[in-house]
Amino acid sequence: MRTLLCLLALSVPLQAADTRFEITFPAAVHAEAITGRVFVMISRSSEREPRLEVGRVGVPFFGRDIERLAPGQAAIIDASDLGTPVESLAQIPPGEYSVQAFLNIYSEFHRADGHTVWMHDDQWEGQHWNRSPGNLYSRPQRITLNAVAGYRVALVCDQVIPPVQAPADTE
Repeated sequence: MRTLLCLLALSVPLQAADTRFEITFPAAVHAEAITGRVFVMISRSSEREPRLEVGRVGVPFFGRDIERLAPGQAAIIDASDLGTPVESLAQIPPGEYSVQAFLNIYSEFHRADGHTVWMHDDQWEGQHWNRSPGNLYSRPQRITLNAVAGYRVALVCDQVIPPVQAPADTE
C-alpha cells in the first residue's frame, strides 16, 4: 500500500505555487477594451523575440481568452491555463528565460444565420496572429522562473505591430 501511494504521488505533476503572469496594456496604445486572446511565450534564448519562435515545435506558450479587457486591467495567465508544447507552467523547469506577452485582438463578425462570433481578422499578414498589424506585445524580459517557489510576473503590452505595406498594383 505504501509503495502504491508513493507511485501515485510521483505520477501527479508538481503543482505550481502562486505562479502567474499579469498582462496589461496602456490606454496610450489602445484606448478601448479588448476582446481576444492573451498569450505568454517562454524561451531559453534571447536571440529572437519569443513571439516569433511560436510554432508546432517552438517555444512553450500559454493563452487565455479575454472579453472587454480594459486598459490597465490585468489579464492573468497561471498554472490553470493550458499551453503547448507543455501543458502547464508547473512543467517549465527552473531557470532563466526570455518571456513575452502578446494580445491578439479579435474582430466581431455578424453571421448571416444571426450568430455573432469573435475571431482574428487577417490584416494582410497571412493569418499569422503573432505578426498581425494592430496586435499588442510586450518587450521581452529576461527573468528567472521557478514554479515550485512561485512567481508573479507583470508584463505590459505597450508595443503595436505596424500595418503591412501592401505591394503596389502592377500590370
